Amino acid sequence: MVADTSPTADLSSLDTRVTVGRVRDILDQWYPPSLAESWDAPGLVCGDPDDTVKKIACALEATDDVVDAAVAAHADMLVVHHPLLMRGATSVAADTAKGRIIHRLIRHRIALMSAHTNADAAVGGVNDVLARLLGVIIERPLEPIAQTVDLWGVQVPVGSAETLRHALFEAGAGRFDGYDQCSFETIGRGQFRPLDGSHPTLGTTNEIETVEETRLHVVAPTSARSQVRSALIAAHPYEVPAYDVTTVDSGTRPGPATPGIGRVGHLDEPMTLRSFTQRVFERLPRTVWGVRAAGNPHLPVTTVALCSGAGDSLLEAAAASGADVYLTSDLRHHPADEHLRAGGPALIDTAHWASESPWCADVARRLQEELGLPCQDLGVRTDPWTIGAAVAE
Repeated sequence: MVADTSPTADLSSLDTRVTVGRVRDILDQWYPPSLAESWDAPGLVCGDPDDTVKKIACALEATDDVVDAAVAAHADMLVVHHPLLMRGATSVAADTAKGRIIHRLIRHRIALMSAHTNADAAVGGVNDVLARLLGVIIERPLEPIAQTVDLWGVQVPVGSAETLRHALFEAGAGRFDGYDQCSFETIGRGQFRPLDGSHPTLGTTNEIETVEETRLHVVAPTSARSQVRSALIAAHPYEVPAYDVTTVDSGTRPGPATPGIGRVGHLDEPMTLRSFTQRVFERLPRTVWGVRAAGNPHLPVTTVALCSGAGDSLLEAAAASGADVYLTSDLRHHPADEHLRAGGPALIDTAHWASESPWCADVARRLQEELGLPCQDLGVRTDPWTIGAAVAE
């Protein structure tokens, strides 16, 4: 009996589960681990990549309250921004603060994964969410990440060039600074002689063969090298394809599609520093920290530099950006004072939690759209500051 391989064959035996591993792959695609800072530790903290995921919960960090909420929501996976195990650990005993969380997650079969500075730097990540919320139209990253790309050159018979080109594009090649399906080709004449033991697609053993060939040139992310090579070999008609790969600086001018920490852009409508500070207060989640600004309240604001989370390490980059104001979190007295005295842009300081937590709802939405599973922002406030005092009227 011949098995039925037609499109109407029974596909019930195929594994269509969403697994922890698949969710990890999607998050790594959106927020590539290669973008993370060297000191960072994003990724899968606990959980079996083969476990089934039917519901995902999102939060800024894995605290006891967040884990309680994830358990109550019957989540199979918890996606967070801040890594639980940032630095080296010698114990995750259940009577330690972090060990207690790990044990509880494992007992309830909840996988835990974080996307930290890789989500800060990635296009579509934490800083893009913050910019969109505040009405900042992004022009470039505040501190671009140096990008290298692979330049591929491959010879292929003219009649097979289009098939190979499509395969390379499908593997991630040909994307360049906001464009895709980019390639260049030249026509030439290739020569080879198949030796004993070879199985040439064209030509005869021990006789010189000449073929009109196309040389295709495409760029591809260095991180996609193995996928591009596999696609090239699978789609090429020759037994031994001739190709070369050179790693080069991308040479592109930073733009909206360039990864990096922080963002620089222009406001959807110009306003004063006072008005923009009020907008920030109204659009970010409320905290007892509040929102504070340093600068002339009547300063016209058109260009904004921003960095979600603690961003005082980028004060110099903000000063060099040409922005009218720099928005970030956790600013300290002396660095802020020195920055302003040196003529840097006005400053807006927000709570760390407030500038990053909007990402939780965004990643939950994206995962639900991508996977078709229930994905929710748990909405747990993990801002450590709980009491604010005001001057009595």
